[in-house]
Amino acid sequence: MNGPEITLEVAPELRLFVPHERRGGPTRLTTDGASTLGHVIESLGVPLTEAGTLLVNGEPVPRSHVPGPGEHIDVRGIERPQQLPGVPLRFLLDVHLGTLARRLRLLGVDAAYESEDIGDPALAALSARERRVLLSRDRGLLRRRELWAGAYVYSDRPQEQLRDILGRFAPHLAPWTRCTACNGTLAKADKDAVSDLLEHGTQQAYDVFAQCTACARVYWRGAHHATGVRRVRPVHGVRPGVLAGRAPRPSGDDRRRRGTGVRRRGGVGRGHRATEQDGGARLAHRAIAQGGGLSR
Repeated sequence: MNGPEITLEVAPELRLFVPHERRGGPTRLTTDGASTLGHVIESLGVPLTEAGTLLVNGEPVPRSHVPGPGEHIDVRGIERPQQLPGVPLRFLLDVHLGTLARRLRLLGVDAAYESEDIGDPALAALSARERRVLLSRDRGLLRRRELWAGAYVYSDRPQEQLRDILGRFAPHLAPWTRCTACNGTLAKADKDAVSDLLEHGTQQAYDVFAQCTACARVYWRGAHHATGVRRVRPVHGVRPGVLAGRAPRPSGDDRRRRGTGVRRRGGVGRGHRATEQDGGARLAHRAIAQGGGLSR
């Protein structure tokens, strides 16, 4: 390549994206003289979703800037909290981030999730159509032009992923107001209205219930709810929502059924006890064990 030679340096948090020889600081780079700075950055492996302010000789420039000879370019990371004005903050997660999706929902964050691989074009189009921030660990997916907004998920550990997304976007949190299975909103439910979906021990021990307005799953404050509140509050600095409060002491019958924190109405039939294979019950089981807040 016989174009201009520039000096480029990326922020420390972005160095995992670039080749190893470019991770130590400023390095020389020869461009073709026609490509935009945005294209140059992407060609080095950095998704533009992760590039913040771009500086040329200390002055901010747009991504459309065409680098000239001798320019020194700094690629900074995204400033946190990242602002996306104009629309409610909503997320879309790819097929590999199911646990993160459920934990975001546990905190009341609107987090759509595709449990099947619908393909990169369809995911990007869905992000654009619904104006959702696409969360992914797939750099190629984050480079798609039709994407409305996106963010790279840096860790492969769900709890670290959650901390990263909360720190980056600072979404409004309203714990226990969203269905962890389908992302629908929860509404307070009259005990008599959902009693046919509850087992006898649950009916005897609990009086406060919520039901998903989309899939009709039923939630209640189980024996471990107070533990969940204590775990979520110091970590996330939030106050619990619709299912907040002191959990009633469970009956002996209910203590033996430690998986009963969510019930569903659907293909398994009315009144069916949710099992560990059911999506809602599985999350209810994990949420407390791994720092969440749904009843078990």
